[in-house]
Amino acid sequence: MRGLFAVFRKEVIENLRDRRTIVAALVFGPLFGPMLLAASLQLMVDRGSASADAPITVAVSHAERAPNLVSFLEQNAVSVEKVAFDDAQSRAAVLDKRHKAVVLVPADFGTRLANSQPAPLLVYADASDMFNDRYVDRLRSLLARHAQSLAQLRLLARGIDPASAVPIAVQGVDVATPTSRAVVALGIMSYLVIFAMLAGGMYLAIDATAGERERGSLESLLTTPVKRTHIIYGKIAATCAYMLASLTLTVVACGIAVRFVRLEDFGMTANLGPATLLAVIAVVAPMVLLGAALMTVVASFTRSYREAQSYLGFVIMVPTLPLAFVNLLGLQPTLPLMAVPSLGQHFLMTSLLRGEGVDPAAFAVSAGASLALGVALAWIAGRLYEREAILG
Repeated sequence: MRGLFAVFRKEVIENLRDRRTIVAALVFGPLFGPMLLAASLQLMVDRGSASADAPITVAVSHAERAPNLVSFLEQNAVSVEKVAFDDAQSRAAVLDKRHKAVVLVPADFGTRLANSQPAPLLVYADASDMFNDRYVDRLRSLLARHAQSLAQLRLLARGIDPASAVPIAVQGVDVATPTSRAVVALGIMSYLVIFAMLAGGMYLAIDATAGERERGSLESLLTTPVKRTHIIYGKIAATCAYMLASLTLTVVACGIAVRFVRLEDFGMTANLGPATLLAVIAVVAPMVLLGAALMTVVASFTRSYREAQSYLGFVIMVPTLPLAFVNLLGLQPTLPLMAVPSLGQHFLMTSLLRGEGVDPAAFAVSAGASLALGVALAWIAGRLYEREAILG
């Protein structure tokens, strides 16, 4: 085994001299990713606070037909801009971004209201403009409150208790804790951590296989008295070391970066203390061998450094593909799904971020499946390096 450790030591030391590997494995991914996460979360918090406090300006067409409605909106800090648009003009005003929303009061609004008939209001908005969703929702909520107050006044005028018109009073009870609520904002963290971990070992996996072949040093390396399988296992071990370092730095950087985000403004608390960070590293670490072996196997079939780089750029996305289907399919953690690499790690990380701990059985299945697949791929890499065709 001394030959294996000698190869491991050689690869680690040689790649420490390679600035490209160091920047990609230990600087770019572990630092840029957490900074991007923190910046996006802070932007979400700032936009949420701004939209919640920002005054609403509403264009009301033919406001003279609904003076009580205009008065109600103004009493609720809404700036009413009176216009005289018809249907086509209202549509054009919203589509041209001159107004976020237009409320059109039909000509028969007052008559139908006086006769206790449903009085229609037309609210023009662009549903494809996601930035206006909260603005329009606030407007519709205010209009619904005004309609509800009118309904209650009608019942009182007839001597009917308004409460009798509400046979069932549904009261929502939010059982989410500040910690579990923060998972909504930190959902991307699992993808970020796994991707940064894989990227941390990509350049070493390329250099240790296609790079050696392109430089012509692979043939002399294979003629040494060390078993070929030990040579490739040493290279895989070195790749694992860089991936583990990248994983650790990324998780720690995420924990530090999130502390600067004001999640408390939304009633959230990030559960990213030292114990949680260590647990996250522990549940993701079994994927290290799988990622290193997979990249080594793929790089073994390439002929040049550039070709390997182009292939592995896509390969490192493969283990993260299951994460794209979590929300799309509404997947819930089960033992069979825990055996899917990256998906099992995602569920375990989510459980940790929610402050719920880790189910030992789920961790055993997730870690066991990832390690078993990693060992199988490492064995395949060993068999590939016993062939003479590996020299190209």
